[in-house]
Amino acid sequence: MRAVCGGGFDEARLQRELTKIEAEVSEPDFWKEQEKAQQTLQRRRKLDDDRILAASVRTQTDDLTVLVDWGRQGEDVSADLAKGLIKYEALIAAGEVRTMLSGPMDANNAIVTIHPGAGGTESQDWAEMVMRMYIRWSERRGFKREVVDLQPGEEAGIKSATMTLAGDYAYGLLAAEAGVHRLVRISPYDQAARRHTSFASVYVWPELPDDIDVEIDEKDLRIDTYRSSGAGGQHVNVTDSAVRLTHLPSGIVVSCQNERSQHKNRASAMKVLKSRLYDMKLKEQQAKLDKIGGEKKDIAFGHQIRSYVLHPYQMVKDHRTKYQVGDVERALDGDLDEFIRAYLLGRAGGKLAVGGDEE
Repeated sequence: MRAVCGGGFDEARLQRELTKIEAEVSEPDFWKEQEKAQQTLQRRRKLDDDRILAASVRTQTDDLTVLVDWGRQGEDVSADLAKGLIKYEALIAAGEVRTMLSGPMDANNAIVTIHPGAGGTESQDWAEMVMRMYIRWSERRGFKREVVDLQPGEEAGIKSATMTLAGDYAYGLLAAEAGVHRLVRISPYDQAARRHTSFASVYVWPELPDDIDVEIDEKDLRIDTYRSSGAGGQHVNVTDSAVRLTHLPSGIVVSCQNERSQHKNRASAMKVLKSRLYDMKLKEQQAKLDKIGGEKKDIAFGHQIRSYVLHPYQMVKDHRTKYQVGDVERALDGDLDEFIRAYLLGRAGGKLAVGGDEE
């Protein structure tokens, strides 16, 4: 059993690397090169997370080894062993996923924005279903969430939504969900009960940690204030406290209306804007490296990554990994971990297909 825990779960190696990094951090000139220092701190956070996981694997391995020894001596440990193996398998699966989340921002919280495609109320309703799906997914994992901005549709659904999901490796996991999601169903808004296809786009960015800052020149910003467009209730602002920031050089627009205070809404919007600008910078750098190296990569955005079919049959299929399930309602209720795991495995093995094929 101990052999299973080698490789990525080498606790001694992780501790050695952490000790080395701690020595670097304690150097008086550590912050002279800020970008390098920030990368070192990110590395330290990941190593510490891996060390904690490795310790958990070791403890669980020792517990199972004891149970096996008792069983060999004639003790009835079948029930405890079965429970322990289920827990152990989940721990190893978590470790497997963790080893595939090695990006510099993978451990960060995630900022998720959802937009409906063309189709009016039908697509806006689907966008709200997608939003609920990620809220339920975050609840299953014990993540915290905050809806930063919500623009309701005229009749039903949403025109757009932005929320932050806070938890271990939220960005690394949810990056698997970025792209176009497709729904096929009998529309509840069509009196003729015809089959409709709707689309919603999901965008995912890493939330920047406190030790990383992105400088934004005030003259590059256009700041608009307006009244919250909430659908009603005690949390709706009654003053013009909602804030919209437009970053003129990039064209990025960020809104926030969650807080009652205009100052707090601006602070939240700035946090999202900085994360998006930082992510854009990283993608530009990667594009330059790919061009130099002659590497060609298909961009998933603009292609459907997953289809959710409710009629004429029941199926959810990820077009990049070909992973599919027949229980659509369970997936829509946030049971997405196997889809995410299949994506990470496919990406690690270079076996992802281009999205967009039919169901």
